[in-house]
Amino acid sequence: MTKLIQSRRRFLGTAMGAGALLASPAYLRSSAAQTGGVVNIWTYDEFIPDDVKKDFEKETGIEVRIRLVDDQGKQFNLLVAEQPNPSVDILTVAGHRFLQFIDSGLIAPMDTERLANWGAINPVYSESDWATINGEKWGVPILSGAEIMAYNTDYVPEDRRNTWDTLFSEDYKQQTAYIPSDLMSIVMLYLGYDGNMIEYMDDPDEAARIVAEARDFLIEKKPLVRKYYDSGAEIQQMLVNQDVVLCHAWNGPISKLIMDGLPMGMSIPKEGSYGFVYTLNVANNAPNADNAYKFLDAMMASSEIGAAMTQSTGFISTYKGSAEHLSDLEKAAASFPEEQLENLQFFRAEANDMKYALVDPAVEEIKAS
Repeated sequence: MTKLIQSRRRFLGTAMGAGALLASPAYLRSSAAQTGGVVNIWTYDEFIPDDVKKDFEKETGIEVRIRLVDDQGKQFNLLVAEQPNPSVDILTVAGHRFLQFIDSGLIAPMDTERLANWGAINPVYSESDWATINGEKWGVPILSGAEIMAYNTDYVPEDRRNTWDTLFSEDYKQQTAYIPSDLMSIVMLYLGYDGNMIEYMDDPDEAARIVAEARDFLIEKKPLVRKYYDSGAEIQQMLVNQDVVLCHAWNGPISKLIMDGLPMGMSIPKEGSYGFVYTLNVANNAPNADNAYKFLDAMMASSEIGAAMTQSTGFISTYKGSAEHLSDLEKAAASFPEEQLENLQFFRAEANDMKYALVDPAVEEIKAS
């Protein structure tokens, strides 16, 4: 998966900031007397709003110790090295990597009965197929990234902004760009198939046929595309220069352009798209599991917290009602209408070995055609 290009601090340019939103620790008023102790968290920079941390510590007496991580693989390796006695209670895992952590016994199933605020999460995220493995929930969804269709609002009319048909239209010949390896899953979905390829794990011949069909589709459409790009920074520059007016991209780079005032928009088209979710998970054998659950419940206590995380990171909030606390510009940059969110599916890893053994050579054939 192409790494998302985020510009987190600049995303705050027009925001009120998390402090203004979270000035009151009212979300913790149901807490009993202070319990003390610690909770150790591994997470990305700015994923935990500072006011949430401070208010939680004040109300519970529990010290929140945060260790910043910047790579899922490094986090996995560190947790493996610490087993069976990890130093962490809560860690941040991308949903499409759940299987790696679950199969290695590194995270524990989530006991949602201990989370009074579980219902604060939009079921698009909490109840999707990716979120349940072996009949268990494995994390609290907090932030999401998605593959989207991005467009220059001066050139793409409103009635053409919600379908992948537009990306493949002769009307925008040589005005489009995309990354073929990222787009392949969406093309399979566009053609009516399971882009995760889980449905075909027991039928490798059918899997191969579907990938070949998607490959041939993109080869047929190749004369229409201006460029196969490689990075978020590259597509940003192409859009700024108006080398292209329409593209497939991850939402992060496009959010940055919207916040910078460019005439850009993005959608999750009606045919569907794929995304991933960052989740907060309880480590297996967590040394302070009770405190971990208290902190997770506090994190889900209000939609303002979800908005604050969006403002600090640029990712899409998973919280119900969080968009109500964003400015119009922030909504355009980091939220989607409910009807578009319903078009979003999530990456799953069960068939990845088979999938990429087929997709990677197909992408090379597309580029070489």
